[in-house]
Amino acid sequence: MPESRLRRARSRAAAAIGASALLGTVAVAAGPVGTAQAAPRTPAAADCSAPYRIEQKLEGGTTWRMCWHYESKAGLVLDDISYQPKGESAPIKVLTSAKLGQIHVPYDDGSNEYDDLTGAGFAQGLQQLDPAECPGGTIKTVKVPDAWDPDHPNVKGLCATTRARGHAYRMGTWDSNKVYQMQGKDLLLYTVNQTGWYEYITEWRFSGDGTMTMQVGATGTLSPMDYDAGDGRGWPIGKGAKDYATSHAHNVFWRLNFGLDGSPKSKIEQYDSKTTATAGRTPKTKTTRTPVTKELAGDAAPARWWRVVSTAGKNKDGHPRSYEIVPGHTTKYQGRSYTKHDVYFTEYKKCEQFASNNLRNCGAGAGKSVDKWVNGQTLKHPIVWVNIGFHHIARDEDQEPMPVHWQGFQLSPRDVTAMNPLTPPALSGHNGHTEEAR
Repeated sequence: MPESRLRRARSRAAAAIGASALLGTVAVAAGPVGTAQAAPRTPAAADCSAPYRIEQKLEGGTTWRMCWHYESKAGLVLDDISYQPKGESAPIKVLTSAKLGQIHVPYDDGSNEYDDLTGAGFAQGLQQLDPAECPGGTIKTVKVPDAWDPDHPNVKGLCATTRARGHAYRMGTWDSNKVYQMQGKDLLLYTVNQTGWYEYITEWRFSGDGTMTMQVGATGTLSPMDYDAGDGRGWPIGKGAKDYATSHAHNVFWRLNFGLDGSPKSKIEQYDSKTTATAGRTPKTKTTRTPVTKELAGDAAPARWWRVVSTAGKNKDGHPRSYEIVPGHTTKYQGRSYTKHDVYFTEYKKCEQFASNNLRNCGAGAGKSVDKWVNGQTLKHPIVWVNIGFHHIARDEDQEPMPVHWQGFQLSPRDVTAMNPLTPPALSGHNGHTEEAR
């Protein structure tokens, strides 16, 4: 680890140990939202006893269920995620597991490059949350593996709450003054992990209409060791043009193991739309579906998207359930082969856990990054990797504390239910083509 990073990491670790020593052993926090008690230990992924279960019913009748555990490198991992909207007799299984796959941080001057999950103590930097940071919810106690202070590994660091999201829908009627509208809420889970001088807020949001939003927000403060204008182009911070903060990137990866309708054998499909214009006529657009049958390093395009399709279940209209990957804004970092693509679809292999600096031994020649695992295998049990980048060119407003800058994506339901699962009863018959009686 370069000396500048060592200095940052040590100062943060020392502060964490000092705080733990003052606090003593952290009290056991409540378990799932408003119910069970969280035990001060780290469960295996398969452990879904009461302290590690989360169940939340939202406005409109949707219930989300899942388990959680905490790993020594990835931090928070969500397991066995299912979604049960109103009118469905049983939960619809969606994800077997979901977690961060890496936070890669290269500096513009080429002097420093970090893999925050597997090389900089991300998981060990779990921060204790104040009750005011989790309004209306519960803060759960997490036992941190390989804690910086082994005598005090328990941290009240996982918030489970609900948060308003604004309009879930709105529709006025043409023949009356009736307005159908609903103000939605999300189930929100989040942790804060300190790495160097940064604090990463990792959010997982689950909406009543089946949408899942995954995002990471970077906050904290600019490193005081990075005002050397080492990149030659850093932004001036403070009075005049003396101190230049070094620019850098945050390339965040997520690893998603789908289990739609309880089966790992999902299909991947890519959709591309092409618009052609003919003189004097309105342009026409044609959308083409391409099955992705082999491992793929995918690049986003203005009219391209992907979906993960169930092979085990259909909605009440007889359509296969699926989830569409909806990337947020991204800045693609070209400096490493594994950051040059927006999504990866790889065949499941237990050892392939981190998009870069993978610590597991996958065998001779397997490579240590996700791009090396795309080698033509047929996709039978696909793993989805999403890469969202942010190029951080610091500004005066970043001091101090730094405003949160977010990067992330959504998983949007596509034919998971036959209608909007939040449809009011008065409109429940409006499925497919309908005409008002004349």
